[in-house]
Amino acid sequence: MTGTGAREVLTDGFERVGPVVAAALEGTTDAARTWRPAPGANTLAWLAWHIARGQDSQVAALAGTPEVWTAGGWAERFALPFGEDATGYGQSPDEAAQVDAPVDLLLGYLDATTAQTLAYLERVEDDDLGTVVDESWDPPVTLGVRLVSILDDCVQHAGQAGYLRGLLPRELLG
Repeated sequence: MTGTGAREVLTDGFERVGPVVAAALEGTTDAARTWRPAPGANTLAWLAWHIARGQDSQVAALAGTPEVWTAGGWAERFALPFGEDATGYGQSPDEAAQVDAPVDLLLGYLDATTAQTLAYLERVEDDDLGTVVDESWDPPVTLGVRLVSILDDCVQHAGQAGYLRGLLPRELLG
């Protein structure tokens, strides 16, 4: 990271998520990506998809752009058995278990989503971060707070994916 402005810090943060997720998925089998350490726990496939899907949905709304999920044809490629508007929030364990995809598809979608996020951040100036973007909260949510919230969600789930990778039975690794 070369700059110290908010845009540079946010960019650096979002750029760190993909490599963590890639390391968690590296060399996994289909069985590894859908393995759960306990009933109802998240899977690697769901975590990777949800990281990208949540980021995509929220940043597209901020940027006023179409979601990568639909505009980029990712929804068709994943062919998940629920609506295209699903992001993983509020999904039941049974729904989460239905998310599976090859590593290249999961990482391809995350890369495309991150690229769109970074393109949006290029347009954001430090002065924009104080703009209220959601008045339904008390206090109202600013752009800066929302972007940090999105990044925080991505980082937490990426950490969960890394931890889950460490729990995988060795016979599930390719």
